[in-house]
Amino acid sequence: MKNSYQPHADILRWCIVIGFVILWYALVQIVSQVIFHVTVEKGAIARDLAAHLLLASICYSLAGSLARALPAIACLIAALNLCNAGKIQFYGTPVMPDDFLALRNLFLLLTGWQLIAVVIIVFLPIVLLLFMVSWRRRRTWLLFVGYTLCTVLIINRAEPVVQIMDRVFKNSVWNQRGNFESRGVLIHIIQESLRNKARIATPPSEREVAKALAVLRDVRPIDKGEGQAQARGTQGAPRNVHMIILESFWDAALLTGSGISEDPVDPEFRRLWQAAGNSHVLSPVFGGYTANPEFEVLCGFPVTENHVFFEAGLRNSVACLPQVLHEAGYRSIASHPNVAGFWNRVNAYRRIGFDTYWSDRDFAFDDMNGDFLSDASLYRQVTEKLSPLAAAGTPVFNYVLTYFGHVDYPLNEQRPKKIETTDKNALLNAYVNLMYYKSRELMAYLEVLRKDDPDSLIVLFGDHLPFLGPGFYGFLRSNLLSGKREMMSDTMVYTLTATPLVVIDGRRGPLALGDVPMYRIPALILDLLGMQGGEIVRLSATQGETAIRPLPGMYWLGENGRQKICRGEKEGTSVCAQSDQWLQAIITITRDLFSGEQYSLPGIEGELDGSPNSP
Repeated sequence: MKNSYQPHADILRWCIVIGFVILWYALVQIVSQVIFHVTVEKGAIARDLAAHLLLASICYSLAGSLARALPAIACLIAALNLCNAGKIQFYGTPVMPDDFLALRNLFLLLTGWQLIAVVIIVFLPIVLLLFMVSWRRRRTWLLFVGYTLCTVLIINRAEPVVQIMDRVFKNSVWNQRGNFESRGVLIHIIQESLRNKARIATPPSEREVAKALAVLRDVRPIDKGEGQAQARGTQGAPRNVHMIILESFWDAALLTGSGISEDPVDPEFRRLWQAAGNSHVLSPVFGGYTANPEFEVLCGFPVTENHVFFEAGLRNSVACLPQVLHEAGYRSIASHPNVAGFWNRVNAYRRIGFDTYWSDRDFAFDDMNGDFLSDASLYRQVTEKLSPLAAAGTPVFNYVLTYFGHVDYPLNEQRPKKIETTDKNALLNAYVNLMYYKSRELMAYLEVLRKDDPDSLIVLFGDHLPFLGPGFYGFLRSNLLSGKREMMSDTMVYTLTATPLVVIDGRRGPLALGDVPMYRIPALILDLLGMQGGEIVRLSATQGETAIRPLPGMYWLGENGRQKICRGEKEGTSVCAQSDQWLQAIITITRDLFSGEQYSLPGIEGELDGSPNSP
């Protein structure tokens, strides 16, 4: 006798799935709140739960049994929610589409139990989902086709779909954490992924580029003022340029609430920095994503969105600073003792004009702090590698990105603990001791560099503030930052971005430059060298002494000693409105140059000079 179809059994199984998802969702939200202090708004719980139920329903419709479906669904829900909560605690922002592109770099960075944990978190849900699917069932393949067609249709209509989702679920360009809290993780990921697709699919048109160039022509600097006048150099014999980007290099003495036993920073660096007017660079990132500061200081354009520009925004070859110096007869060399492909550096460095890239394969790992080559060894090996070029009289652009300084700030036995604190924060204690050695190894290198190459131009700065615990924890006791970005004052946002800057103009010594957004560094270098050209990297100059530090969804303004934050829809003041025009024009040209049709290339010089040579 054939088995008859029993609808009540199907209904019961679907009820089990729904009940399980509701209970599991509640448990995951409790864990997220208790461990990570991250939760969705009460008004968003219903829509977030509905999205999870829809995801679970799709999974179960493809499954062969409850026994296979429920573990896969549980693992997927836990991974999405808890990874999102962990990222918010680390960076202050939720999971974004580009984080999925950056997974490969995460695997390259981690080792030991951390790597094993990440591999499990990423691949276990995938394995369980594949095991769950009833591959031999015809209905499964029909559902696959249906789901695929729906997905393709939505992706191809990304822009109007995003507009609808923005109306329904709202969107704040400056507060991504708030977006997540008001949407839930699944809706947030889908909404921002479609926004990312819409942005990539619609590069600026020729007409939009022409309008943007016209705006930038109107805000070119008329008088750089006395403070910037000293940055003008005189064209002469080529002199070497040494740019040193220091991982997590920051003024740790500002942690006044942590009872630091002594200033971690080398007194010699203090004197040098004071001679440089205690200048600062303003970084686009906090605690990570070093590739974005790299892009700014090499290409002269600000990073304005929450993604890694080397991976998501740099698709074209552009004459950035390394290429400009190469065309002037320099050998442009990048040194970073990490895996070569990390943050897509192999392709990115090639596209912006570096002649040579020395990565992990080119260095001897003879002095390690955990997994990181010490700065002392890196400096020594770079000096040895450059010696043949020095002997031949070839001018070099020596670009050094240090590796020592990454979380969790390890030191080896030759670098014992020197600094005590009253703070129980393990990361903070490790960091202040790391700064003790990092600053001293830097000064030892500068002593040799200035002796052997006294006429060279030296530019050094920290890439971003250190990560000292979830929710900006290490900075709270010193009242430097607040627990959430959206609650930070204007001064706190400045502090969030500012790291030490020292520019040594050969025998003239250190220059007092004030607050310099990172994207202004390439033009500054060309000015100090007295070099003409480099119109692309000079494009971001603004009027007078205004310093604009764009950040994802907002920007910091500094002018005549005043500070102000412009937060998109939250601000309507004239000073923000004027800066908005410049910022939108820069964003348009950035997209056109680095990932678009490059309509702006023929017109950049003509537009900025006011001539009719426009696109």
